[in-house]
Amino acid sequence: MNGEIRAGHRYHAADAPTGSIPPALSATRSGLELLRDMIAGKLPGPGIARTLNFLLVAVDDGYAEFHGVPLEEHYNPAGTVHGGWTGTLLDSALGCAVQTKVAAGFASTTIEYKVNLVRPMFKDTGRVVCAARVIHMGRTTAVSEATLKTADGKLVAIGTETCSIFPLKA
Repeated sequence: MNGEIRAGHRYHAADAPTGSIPPALSATRSGLELLRDMIAGKLPGPGIARTLNFLLVAVDDGYAEFHGVPLEEHYNPAGTVHGGWTGTLLDSALGCAVQTKVAAGFASTTIEYKVNLVRPMFKDTGRVVCAARVIHMGRTTAVSEATLKTADGKLVAIGTETCSIFPLKA
């Protein structure tokens, strides 16, 4: 989505196609290629991104970046953005960073992740940036780390994740 993102507004286009990557494509293309096609609009994005108002905006080898805007509908009963919103955004970036290093014919999934919430967010927080990078890539597991920051660079949360790497079934 182009243009300035204002607090309280949708970041993820309501009419953007959502879905899963067809398994046949995952068998023949690397994770990095698939995610680049998703950013280019050639493949659908996950529905959770629309629901939670965030978007994958950049990938490279071992790197993924998401932007999002928390809305009042993401609040917990205490009147702040629910930690689950933050955790889901971090999990998405952490997992996609690993996926950029996954070869054709393989997939990855989260084994565990940890989130440290540093400061609360509100509907007027505005756009946040979640940047993740792979810090270990093995044959069967990978570890990634990420930061979530406000547009002006204030740290909101950090996270780490371990993913399983496995061959796709024929």
